[in-house]
Amino acid sequence: MTPRLRKVGLIAHIASSVGWLGAVAAFLVLSIEGLTSRDAGTVHAAYIAMNLIGELIIVPLSLAALATGLIQALGTEWGLFRHYWVLVKFVLTIGATALLLLHQFTAVAEAAKRMSSFPVGALPDAGRLGIQLIVDATLAIVVLLVVTALSVVKPWGKITWGRRQSTVLIAGFALILAIVIARHLLGGGLRHHGL
Repeated sequence: MTPRLRKVGLIAHIASSVGWLGAVAAFLVLSIEGLTSRDAGTVHAAYIAMNLIGELIIVPLSLAALATGLIQALGTEWGLFRHYWVLVKFVLTIGATALLLLHQFTAVAEAAKRMSSFPVGALPDAGRLGIQLIVDATLAIVVLLVVTALSVVKPWGKITWGRRQSTVLIAGFALILAIVIARHLLGGGLRHHGL
């Protein structure tokens, strides 16, 4: 990768990552307002806005951050399997993106749909889902801050074992992630969100 292309890629990665963090922070504020407000219009608008922010901002930025991070890792001397911090950051980003997609197209979309079904003027009740959305957004912010810190601090040094062990590690993580998602979908899906 040429130096100019590397800088453009780095700018795209930083911009999408910072945007993702900011959009999740906005989502958190709306989820708190949606749960605590006693104004029916505010509650209704908060959940509709959360769905729009999720679909149109958070999802695209998370995918952009993942893609640009992968390009940066593979196209620069950092590599994907050369440094522990890069690998951990990649694994955390994959996990955060997978869980985001799962929750956006199940819980968040259902909450917005649920709010639309309340009569005009009636105070919508999100139930346990409202609390779950606050917890999810808070955890997402923590993960994104950890990923940011890893990018700045670059701890743990180089990976000393071979590519085969790295592949096994990634495959193991992918298997665990697939099991968590399958269990989530088959073991309750939206029901554990109070829907």
